[in-house]
Amino acid sequence: MKKKCLECGTEIMGRIDKKFCSDHCRNAHHNNVNKDSKNLIRNINNRLRKNYRVLDGFPLKDGKTRTTRTRLLDKGFDFDFITNLYTTKKGTTYYFVYDLGYLPLDNDYYMIVKRE
Repeated sequence: MKKKCLECGTEIMGRIDKKFCSDHCRNAHHNNVNKDSKNLIRNINNRLRKNYRVLDGFPLKDGKTRTTRTRLLDKGFDFDFITNLYTTKKGTTYYFVYDLGYLPLDNDYYMIVKRE
């Protein structure tokens, strides 16, 4: 009995345990199977990457700087997407996107910091 490619249905030549006729069909099949979960992950990673670029766009002096919430939002920063939190012994919470983070201050100001 001849085996058929799981993606395109053409007859498979070669090893008896082959499932696909080519690398293209194998990749297309797995991309179709995993597209929902990969799409979610891709969207989250894109937002995290955008947030990182926004924070990285501010020049840091001694590893920190200050800015306003409006400037962050104007550059496309999304406060819902962070990678981790850091709480100091005093109870201050820093929000991080990889190694760049921010600390909410009074009057809609934020301090941007870089973790060493």
